Amino acid sequence: MILGETGSGKELVAQELHKLSHRTDKFIPINCPEIDKELLSSELFGHVKGAFTSAVQSRKGLFVAAGQGTIFLDEIGELELTVQSKLLRVLEDHRVRPIGANESEVVNARILMATNRNLEQACQEKSFRVDLYHRMKGLTLNLPPLRERKIDLPLLVHHFVNAYGQEHDVKLKIPDGALDCLFNYDWPGNVRELRAVIWKAAVLC
Repeated sequence: MILGETGSGKELVAQELHKLSHRTDKFIPINCPEIDKELLSSELFGHVKGAFTSAVQSRKGLFVAAGQGTIFLDEIGELELTVQSKLLRVLEDHRVRPIGANESEVVNARILMATNRNLEQACQEKSFRVDLYHRMKGLTLNLPPLRERKIDLPLLVHHFVNAYGQEHDVKLKIPDGALDCLFNYDWPGNVRELRAVIWKAAVLC
């Protein structure tokens, strides 16, 4: 489980974990709030033909389709309680039963999860399952906000400037005093906001 504020780079951390894992299949990111609530269970767990009105053919869920790859569930704190229950079963048994199926299927993918919510508080408010939370937090990475790691600013700024230069085939230089201005700001939008500011400056140049 990767914890951090919005824009702090949780998905980038997940991608690096996947790259370093030597897993043979692909990295599949899933932004939980973006998927229609009525389709979420089908997307994650799959379904068999005829399981519901629009199920004209069977479909593998993303947990199984990921094979030996990595599933990244972003904003896990936004899942509905019914889906949380099914996810707990996947984490406990490494198996998933598609909607309408009699048999379960093995899940081989690595599962990474991220949230910017306080899940302990969510558990107290009964919007997140306590048993799922305790199962998830066995290995937790806390990603600090950019304001708490400003020492990374020069590295990040040079990275974004170089990335823009390579994409648009231009050579850009960071002017004297620019980093001082960046250090004097707390970056509520974190790394995502920093990237947007650097790219806007590059465009204006």
